[in-house]
Amino acid sequence: MYTETYGTGRPLVLLHGGYGAPAMFGPVLTALAAEHRVIAPHLRGHGRTPDADGPLTVSGMADDVATLIDDLDGPAAILGFSLGGLVGLQTAYRHPALVRRLVLVSTPFRHDGWDQPTRDGFEAMTASMALMMQGTAAYAFFTRPPEEWPRFVGRMGRLLSREYDWTDELASLTVPVMAVVGDHDSVRPAHAVRYLDVLRDGRLAMLPETTHYDIAGSPALAATVIPFLRSG
Repeated sequence: MYTETYGTGRPLVLLHGGYGAPAMFGPVLTALAAEHRVIAPHLRGHGRTPDADGPLTVSGMADDVATLIDDLDGPAAILGFSLGGLVGLQTAYRHPALVRRLVLVSTPFRHDGWDQPTRDGFEAMTASMALMMQGTAAYAFFTRPPEEWPRFVGRMGRLLSREYDWTDELASLTVPVMAVVGDHDSVRPAHAVRYLDVLRDGRLAMLPETTHYDIAGSPALAATVIPFLRSG
């Protein structure tokens, strides 16, 4: 896994969203690195990390992240956005001894927590859509040979459109968890509120005037999560 590292201090693993890279966090990454050693991998198949044989799965990505954390000195905090949040949730569930705090940004713990337009968009992500997606921010983050792009789009579409329900996994977590969503996010507000019903040790923050497309780089995100990360 290709990994970028910034700053010094207690380790914080920063997980980007689908079709993304750590650069999508912009000033948030800079703010986090002022207080933490930020380890920012490129998830499997993304950026400079090659794809692998077999299905592209969240659990497989979570095991990749666990291997990365296992090489660090002690457990790490995880902050994941969107797909990265799903990976972070599964990492904490599958490898609880490796995670000390978890921040889930724009991350539904059930597939139906996404709004309907977003779910429809996942279904439309096929290899045949790859050409239309060139010129987008997603394509700009893709740094491997361009002939691999259609296969990657198709594999990501199958991954993101797969239904899931991780209520029980979320309820089993014993680490402190903060869920953060925007008030105009692709995560349904009614679903976001359910985090507080499910989590043993949970906090919920809703950022005003924020969408799924700008929350990862929002200074408000940094201001919200840094006190939580400091407190444990």
